[in-house]
Amino acid sequence: MKSQKETASRTGNSRRTPQGPDSAAGAGAKPAVNTADRGKGILFILLAAFFFSMMSVFVRLSGDVPTMQKAFFRNIVATVVAAVLLLRSGEGFSIRKSSLPALFLRSAFGTAGIIANFWAVDHLGIADANMLNKLSPFFAILMSIFILREIPNRIEWLSVLFAFIGAAFVAKPSSGIISVPAMVGILGGFTAGTAYTFVRKLGLQGVKGPMVVAFFSAFSTLVLLPNLLLHYSPMSARQLVFLLLAGCSAAGGQLGITAAYQHAPARDISVFDYSQVVYAALFGFFLFGEMPDGWSLLGYVIIIGTAFAKWYLLTRD
Repeated sequence: MKSQKETASRTGNSRRTPQGPDSAAGAGAKPAVNTADRGKGILFILLAAFFFSMMSVFVRLSGDVPTMQKAFFRNIVATVVAAVLLLRSGEGFSIRKSSLPALFLRSAFGTAGIIANFWAVDHLGIADANMLNKLSPFFAILMSIFILREIPNRIEWLSVLFAFIGAAFVAKPSSGIISVPAMVGILGGFTAGTAYTFVRKLGLQGVKGPMVVAFFSAFSTLVLLPNLLLHYSPMSARQLVFLLLAGCSAAGGQLGITAAYQHAPARDISVFDYSQVVYAALFGFFLFGEMPDGWSLLGYVIIIGTAFAKWYLLTRD
């Protein structure tokens, strides 16, 4: 009897173990992600949300600097930080040819997302622009179906939906939601979410986070450089400092988001990206005297409750 039980146990375990990437993708099964990697992914995405909310604060404090100029400084600092980290890691700048398509697509979609998001911030209220940008986790899950063949289940879809509803209570989008700036904001959410999906793909290919960030930052800096040279707007020392700090915060956020999606699939961790709404509300209160109203507080409850509910379901499994 003991031998039969051991045989059954080994058989059961072998059935739960993926037989390789082809079998995981073929039947819509989930690639194996252990609890430690999932926990790291959640931690990294929470840190990324904090840094990105700091970036928004510094961008706001920088004043009336042109959007493309803000985007350039956001990326050039990230380029330097990522390059230093890459050199210190001893890995160098070698890139496999097989990873180049995903790197270029990640960089192209990411650059478009930054430009669209910054343009939306300049033409919409900050709450509306942030709300539309928070569509990116939803688009990351959607694009993961096509790019990675990762199929979310019903609970995972519902968790993102409830987080989105909570973010709507916080942001309270106005009737301008159907305007051209709002459509650009939605485009920014889509391109950012698609870029994060390619980050996940690069992680599965073994490309390290600093390389992904360095490549993307250098790519976007080169794309934005011609506009800066042709349309540079003089800045005060104060504005320059704030933009440099925005760049440092963006570098921290980019490294965090890259590490997050390399440790776990979007469907497992993207809901925690909505913590940026909570961070932004706290910064708004302490730095700009913005007091959240009842609808915002309800949104916080929904977002945090969704995060804890999803975490419970994941850890239970």
